[in-house]
Amino acid sequence: MSEFEVYAASDGTPTTPPTTPAPTTPAPTTPPAGSNLAQGKSATDTTHTQGYVAANVTDGNSGSYWESNNNAFPQSVTVDLGATRTVGRLVLKLPASWGTRVQTLAVLGSTDNAAWSTLKASAAYTFTEGSNAVTVTLPASGVRHLRLTFTGNSGWPAGQLSELEAYAS
Repeated sequence: MSEFEVYAASDGTPTTPPTTPAPTTPAPTTPPAGSNLAQGKSATDTTHTQGYVAANVTDGNSGSYWESNNNAFPQSVTVDLGATRTVGRLVLKLPASWGTRVQTLAVLGSTDNAAWSTLKASAAYTFTEGSNAVTVTLPASGVRHLRLTFTGNSGWPAGQLSELEAYAS
């Protein structure tokens, strides 16, 4: 209809032209404060042995785990958070019943899964039997992808992780 046409009711009374609603874009979702940003997200690895795949590090079950090939350091596990999120703290877990071990690892972050920056330089972390959880504090960074690169493990000749939890603070 041109700008000169007039809309009219069946009795000829002028009416308001019909409107088309503007398209809406859903607002980005923000996870609830204090929630694990990695839970249920996709994960990949450089290698794994048997059924100990990367997806186990985000499944919420500390009894399942990822394990890299033996004697093949360095090895990595990467989690895609699905969107860029501010991450300031990681909690890394192994099954609680496992013996104490020290794993050496670095934490890297990326927004595009191509360019990576070091969020925490390689360091040794002690997983103590009974809790087998360590906290890694990071400078608050906006990342979509988190990568842990393992270079040593005193308990087994492979990288091992049952849960990677990521938090804003």
